[in-house]
Amino acid sequence: MLRVLAVDDEVHALSELAYLLRRDARVERVLTATDGVTALQDMAAIIGAGERLDGVFLDIRMPGLDGLDLARLVAAFPAPPKPVFVTAHDDRAVQAFELQAVDYLLKPLRPDRVAEAVRRLESATLGPSPAEAAMDDVIPVELSGRTSFVPQHAVTYAEASGDYVRLHTAEGTHLVRMSLAALERRWAASGFIRVHRSTLVSARHVTEMRFDEGRAMLRVGGTTVPVSRRHTRRVREQLVRQFRAGPPAEAMPRHVPDAMPPLVGG
Repeated sequence: MLRVLAVDDEVHALSELAYLLRRDARVERVLTATDGVTALQDMAAIIGAGERLDGVFLDIRMPGLDGLDLARLVAAFPAPPKPVFVTAHDDRAVQAFELQAVDYLLKPLRPDRVAEAVRRLESATLGPSPAEAAMDDVIPVELSGRTSFVPQHAVTYAEASGDYVRLHTAEGTHLVRMSLAALERRWAASGFIRVHRSTLVSARHVTEMRFDEGRAMLRVGGTTVPVSRRHTRRVREQLVRQFRAGPPAEAMPRHVPDAMPPLVGG
């Protein structure tokens, strides 16, 4: 059972959100606050007293301390509640997901979307069921004032590009404002492997590993991706281990050498 805090400076909107949360059988307790400062004080008191707070439903645009700033402060708490953002505007989704948002709800609220946010919060708090674990993560991409979502399964590999990451899919590329290290932590359990200091590849899209003059190369989708010497042994071991564990047949590499040639360099 979940314990949550709902925060919105609009009384009517807060009342509606609290009502939808309280009618959900998975939610044990709903607290409310009408501004960011009060919410911060309430959360500090709850967590400081050793009580559990699983999630906080945050309006983004509030006077004073807005939802994004509040989420940044709460992230420093021990065992912080997970944020779910609630807003009438769709232009802050990228920033919200950079703060590890569980969900991003648009006003006017729909009961089915609030219920889905509760499900995601429950999964993030208690751990996903086997069926949920198979569901795709998505990355929000903002372009020309529009936000689209790139599903994890569509990404063949990702490259660091300054303060951004370029996601490669069969349909094209997408530039996302986040670090490659953050993406690696987020997707490592889903078979994304670091093959170079600036590159992650999706094991499900690897169809071949070969060696060319001592350098390892991966065939990923329709692209050849080089593997750095320092990552070669670990990459091969990860691929072999992963596919021996029983991957989808279509994802299995057609050629992974049984014996690696001697590595040269670091």
